[in-house]
Amino acid sequence: MNNSVVSYKPFHAKGGKTVTETPLWRPGSVPAETSSFIGRSRECGEVAALLQRSRVVTLTGLAGVGKTRIALRVARDARDSFPDGVWVVELAPEQHGDLVAHDVAAVLGLREQSMRPQIEVLAEFLQDRRMLLVLDTCEHLLDACAHLVDRLTAEAEHLMVLATSRQPLGAAGERVVVVEPLPVPEPGDTDPVGNDAVRLFAERARALVPGVALDLNVVSRLCRRLEGIPLAIELAARRVRALAVEQIADRLDDRFALLAGGSRTPLGRHQTLRAAVGWSHELCTPDERLLWARLTVFAGSFDAESAATVCGDEWVDEVHGLLARLADKSLLVEGDGRFRMLGTVRDYGREWLRRLGEEDMMFRRHSEHYLSLVRRADAEWYGPDQLTWAAWARAELPNLRIALTSSIDEPAGLELAGLLWFVWACLGEFREGRYFLDQAIKFNQEPGIARARALWVRGWIAFSQGDYGMKAQSEEALAIALDYDDCVQAGFAAQTVAVFSICSGELDSVPGMLTRSAEYFDRAGRPSVGLAVTEAVWAMLFNLQGRFDEATEVLQRQWTRCVERGELWARAYGDQMRSQAELGRGEIDAAEVYARAALDVKWRLGDAKGSAMAMDQLAAVAAAGEEAELAACLLGAAERMWNTFGLPAFSSPEFAGPRDVTESLARAVVGDEAFDEAFRHGRTVPPDRAVECIREGKSLREAGSG
Repeated sequence: MNNSVVSYKPFHAKGGKTVTETPLWRPGSVPAETSSFIGRSRECGEVAALLQRSRVVTLTGLAGVGKTRIALRVARDARDSFPDGVWVVELAPEQHGDLVAHDVAAVLGLREQSMRPQIEVLAEFLQDRRMLLVLDTCEHLLDACAHLVDRLTAEAEHLMVLATSRQPLGAAGERVVVVEPLPVPEPGDTDPVGNDAVRLFAERARALVPGVALDLNVVSRLCRRLEGIPLAIELAARRVRALAVEQIADRLDDRFALLAGGSRTPLGRHQTLRAAVGWSHELCTPDERLLWARLTVFAGSFDAESAATVCGDEWVDEVHGLLARLADKSLLVEGDGRFRMLGTVRDYGREWLRRLGEEDMMFRRHSEHYLSLVRRADAEWYGPDQLTWAAWARAELPNLRIALTSSIDEPAGLELAGLLWFVWACLGEFREGRYFLDQAIKFNQEPGIARARALWVRGWIAFSQGDYGMKAQSEEALAIALDYDDCVQAGFAAQTVAVFSICSGELDSVPGMLTRSAEYFDRAGRPSVGLAVTEAVWAMLFNLQGRFDEATEVLQRQWTRCVERGELWARAYGDQMRSQAELGRGEIDAAEVYARAALDVKWRLGDAKGSAMAMDQLAAVAAAGEEAELAACLLGAAERMWNTFGLPAFSSPEFAGPRDVTESLARAVVGDEAFDEAFRHGRTVPPDRAVECIREGKSLREAGSG
């Protein structure tokens, strides 16, 4: 193959900003520490030792005690022991036990796109890997986490799991480490400088106010009052900007005495943390308290603009300043232009939101806001900002899930589930799309444009997963769209019906349906990515019929249309079909160029199935060029990709044939022994490394196994 055709350049978003791709496989995901790690050497040592002899270790303890910090420190220190990486899965935003396996797969970069259960795909992927999986904040998903851990550890003998939870998971072979608060100085201790709780307060205070004077005996009293709970100590330390440490301690004493009914006896640890968070609440202004409560409807992280739109109300112009002040008080964590809220702080704020009687209203506003953004994303998907919207959707997936969950039984939920077609179909989030679309369609039976869209999107997911039994739903979508005179939805529905016919081998009806699809898009009177997709489906049909010149002709129009709009996703499907057509015409160099272009975009979008198809096509090009060992190696890499991501290759004869032809051609040139050896090597190359070699024009022989 001609390596000179490879000229990899990163795509750029609007304004020239480089858009970072989301790789399908990465070596680890332990976040960097954002503040100093104080003490806990005994606990870290105990957990590390347990991981030497137990495959499932769970850190338990009350909220705010430091379970996550300890787990992440142990995970970071253990990275050299796990050649396949240490991976952290944050489960706090997840509300659906059914999606826990999907969350793990997403962190690992697995874009599961088959009908197989996600847990089965995970187990197969992890089977031979030496990996540490950190499941953080499991207490609200105990049954789902225990089931997942049991299945994965049973089938992946080298997998280790480190979990954090307020109570044990109940998984098989689980060892539990109860994380206690930091030790505090005894009354009368005249030298508390080395105490970890005192050190924590002092370091956090001096990070805020360098050189601040601290009476360590008073700090000791404060830490005893807070019972050594790290989060409570850190919240108290934030007050040094406004109060002397003596004042902080005195006010805490007064507050705790009030909560204890005048008694100076210690509160329970849960009450102590609650009291510390409550004191932070009292020290906020009324506007800060209200924003705190309202922000609890967000999941994961959020940006300032969304906070202002959803929560701003009467003081929308002040939200940026209020967010900064909440972050300054450690009630929000800021990073990369986004904010998130710790679970304990969120729980307290959510209580106040309920007391205010605003919970339903705020979730409705949250859902309406994301529906508005998704409408815009859908409208702009066919254009130069496609990769920008793809990155936005991945960052906002937790909030999109919340918006869907809170509105799934309403028409707005049906509209949102359908409008997210570009996430489900283009970004490869098939499982979540199927999950939410099935619910939305079930709850919303009334015909309408939103139902038509949801039905054809559900059909697209079905055939993409190798399920060809949903053609009737796509036909229903077409009928509804025509009844409501929505030409865009009619065009997509007709296109989906045509693909079902191709996949089931019923080719006679396809030309008429594709002609109708194109006519509907033309009649819509506005540009739509749907027409470019219909043209790619035309090319698919022509290629299957051996009409390669006609396929090339329609794809040239499609390519021009996409380039003029700055569109990438549909163009990549066209490039895949163009490579097949050029190969059919005997133009091997051109076939390689288009196959590489398709792989590049599909990989960047996280489209695992499209990437595997492009890899197969590169193998076909190599075989046609009599580079048989390379073809075998590429087929092996493609099979690794199909298997790694739990993908079914198209099962109809029209799609199964080309791969068999590639193998037969290659075997005929080099013989079975050489073919099998090259194929086995290709299967050892992880997908990300295989794609990297192809982009850089390197031989897959140079890629290490993994």
